[in-house]
Parts: sequence; structure tokens; C-alpha cells
Amino acid sequence: MLSYRKAGAAIGALALGGTLLAAAAPAQAATTATAPKSDGAKGICKRLPQTEQRIQRALDRLNGPATENGSIARLQQRVDDAQKAGHTAVYTYLNDRLTYRKSLVPTLTTRQNDLTAVATWCSGQGLGASK
Repeated sequence: MLSYRKAGAAIGALALGGTLLAAAAPAQAATTATAPKSDGAKGICKRLPQTEQRIQRALDRLNGPATENGSIARLQQRVDDAQKAGHTAVYTYLNDRLTYRKSLVPTLTTRQNDLTAVATWCSGQGLGASK
């Protein structure tokens, strides 16, 4: 009777080990199969006009007047109003949002400058926005 139990345990361990090996093999194959084949320059050049427009719209909105939703000036006005009203929790929340929104301007400006260099490179390589 003991030998049957040992044999059953051994068979169960072998089956479990085989299952684990079979499960690990596809994961390794999938990882190597999805590796990039290029740097994606062709796609970047193709989407360049849309990317430039999106960044410009974001900068225009951020630098807009206090009447424009999403502008730094509008959020600054809300921060000032919360401070005047003594709403410290709201002031803290809005002020943190304002700090983040102000940090977006230099980031987007840098990206815009980088895209200018990319546009020059794309045109030199003959890669344009044609579909």
C-alpha cells in the first residue's frame, strides 16, 4: 500500500513539473517574439504633424487667459479665491495642481523643440507625413 502512495506522489510531482515547464516555455517565446525590430522612425515621422498640433494646442491652452478652461491663469485665480475664502484643504489641492500644470510648460516646450529637430531629420531621410 505504501508503494502505491509513493508512486502516486511521484507521478503527481512529475505532472506538476511538466505543467510548470510547459507554462514557462510560451512566456519565453512570447517575450522574444515581441521585441522591436526598429526604432519606429517611420511611424514617428508619419505622426509628426498630429503630434506637433497636439503639443501646440496644449501650450496654447496652458498659456491662455483666465477665461479658458485648463489655463494656468484660470487655476491661479481659483487658488487665490480658495486662499481668500480660507478653504485650506481646497487651496492645498488646487495649489498642487497648479504646480504640476506650471511644470508642463517647460516639458512641452522641450518636446516641441525636439520635434523640430525630428522634422528636419525626417525630411532629410525622405520620410514624411504621407500615408
